[in-house]
Amino acid sequence: MDGLDPAGVERLRETMASHVASGAVPGLVWLVRHGDDVAVGGAGVLDTATGTPVTRDALFRISSMTKPVTAVAALRLVDEGVLDLDEPVDRLLPELADRQVLAEPGGPLDRCVPARRPVTARDLLTSRLGLGTDFTGAHDQPAMRRLAELGLPSGPPAPARMPTPDEYLALLGSVPLEHQPGTRWLYHLSLDVLGVLVARAAGAPLADVLAERVLAPLGMRSTGFWVAPEDRHRFGPCYAPDPSTGERGVYDPAEGQWSAPPPFASGADGLVSTVDDVHALAAMLRAGGSVEGRQVLSPGTAAAMLANHLTPEQRATSSPEPGGALGWGFGLGVQVARDPASGTAAGGYGWAGGLGSTWTTDPELDLVAILLTNQMWTSPEPPPVARDLLTLGRATVRSG
Repeated sequence: MDGLDPAGVERLRETMASHVASGAVPGLVWLVRHGDDVAVGGAGVLDTATGTPVTRDALFRISSMTKPVTAVAALRLVDEGVLDLDEPVDRLLPELADRQVLAEPGGPLDRCVPARRPVTARDLLTSRLGLGTDFTGAHDQPAMRRLAELGLPSGPPAPARMPTPDEYLALLGSVPLEHQPGTRWLYHLSLDVLGVLVARAAGAPLADVLAERVLAPLGMRSTGFWVAPEDRHRFGPCYAPDPSTGERGVYDPAEGQWSAPPPFASGADGLVSTVDDVHALAAMLRAGGSVEGRQVLSPGTAAAMLANHLTPEQRATSSPEPGGALGWGFGLGVQVARDPASGTAAGGYGWAGGLGSTWTTDPELDLVAILLTNQMWTSPEPPPVARDLLTLGRATVRSG
């Protein structure tokens, strides 16, 4: 019969625990699902100073895994007729109207040409705003450097140092785009702008929009932009290895950036969550947009979210790997697999967070695999603990 193989689950449990025992990460929680079978495990500690053990309901900073949550909120507004994917964002984001674009990639900020067309919600959902981190390093990024000088640096999330949404858009609107809208996949900024668009379209703060349109319908009761005092026992520091020595230090303490509502609720990387809450998101998408028979996203919208929207040329310039993003494409706020070179069967999808989290759904195997840890990744490539989750997760699938 279909389901999870107990021996495979035990191997996965032992391997995840071994990564904690070796010192690779202080603590982790994992989940695999096949069919109706779900297995969950945890190992290690939330706080190395106190020895607080990891539990199933532990809260982790999911950083860029926030992006699909924000995308679902935007797509609900599309289903409701509040947003149109191809309408210019100028009506709601006038700060981004009449964009100027660098005359040549990496060129000076004072040499620009008009944008050939306005930015759309589809551009934001597909990370093709024309501004963001270029993983290839093919060109200098003067506009991104200027944003860093203005107080909007790229890198790990730091919401406590962010401006308000209106101030954020004003700063962003003060620099030109580095590429024409819709032409180049660039990391991160598009989804932060999408969060502001969602809030303005709904007429409410992003935290409230996510709570009403995504978190409550999916039962994601522990997900939010900050950790209330009564939940602090489920939360701990986020750790980061020193790049030169490898010695582990605290990137963000439990009483740090996520201990109070941030001035800017980042739609790109601001959420904390639990493994069961992330699974609720994955389960909704696995079911074609429905939760217990209720449609959160229309079937067509859910399918569009999980389909690749990048051209071959855009895929080739979205990653530093030879040939670009081998095997991968990008849907509406989520990474999608195009061929087996990605390590996941074509049709698979998911996302990862640089503060130590990853999620993959493999429809061919009917497998969901989720890992949350409390240590920052040191590379865009997944570390061994994340690779082992997916490899051994596949081995838990039993059929016949």
